[in-house]
Amino acid sequence: MSVHIKYRIGKSTAFKSIVIFFASVSILPLIAILFYIIREGVTKINWHFLTHVPKPVGEPGGGISNALLGSMMIVAIASVIAVPVGILCGIYLSEHKTGRLAYWSRLAVDILQGIPSIVIGIVVYFWLVKPLGGFSAFSGSIALAIMMLPILVRSTEETLKMLPQSLKEAALALGMPYHRVMLKVILPCGIGGILSGVMLSIARIAGETAPLLFTAFGNPFLETNIFKPMQSLPLLIFNYATSPYEDWHDLAWGASLVLLLWVLLLNVITKLTTRKWNIQL
Repeated sequence: MSVHIKYRIGKSTAFKSIVIFFASVSILPLIAILFYIIREGVTKINWHFLTHVPKPVGEPGGGISNALLGSMMIVAIASVIAVPVGILCGIYLSEHKTGRLAYWSRLAVDILQGIPSIVIGIVVYFWLVKPLGGFSAFSGSIALAIMMLPILVRSTEETLKMLPQSLKEAALALGMPYHRVMLKVILPCGIGGILSGVMLSIARIAGETAPLLFTAFGNPFLETNIFKPMQSLPLLIFNYATSPYEDWHDLAWGASLVLLLWVLLLNVITKLTTRKWNIQL
């Protein structure tokens, strides 16, 4: 083996070692965060913690049932609002690759994806909270739905672009109307990629705090009226972690672990769905 070949192999091995080293280093912060939150929060979680509302200051115990229910309701309403709009917009962009409306729509989606969440919260505050005369879970859902749209639109568009054009052409050649082709042929074929986008967008908004500070505001009681202030896990963690009370700090750690597990579960489901979709393709 010549000296030149040995030099190139050595350089390649050194570069691979550097890449592996920095890839391992990038994992360390995640491991440290997971370890610390699990260590602090696992002892706080029990059935009472999950099924009771927080106690007043000075009383031990309490739970996060109001925040759990509030987060589920706010995220569910946001999904009901954003998913149809995002999927339909993604279908349009996948079908119209050129054109003025398609260009400006893609530009708007790209810009919307880069807008800070706190700015969206302020905008929704002036759009809905002030005109309606108070904070509400519905306003929080609108803010989160706006944040979901870019991920939904892009995932739907890119998924449908991967499908062979012959699928639509064959369905149209059989005499099916255009709307039935999209609903009965194209969307079912791309359902895996679209679902992964839905799950990813839900995971994206599940831990958002800033928009809810200006919209849902929070509520120490169990509330089911979406037009009233409502508690959520990110808001509870923010308020209790910054409080001077030790009992509230314990609630914040337990709620942090619950929220972390929720987001991790959504991301794992997204990865599994994406992997299955790629295998099918």
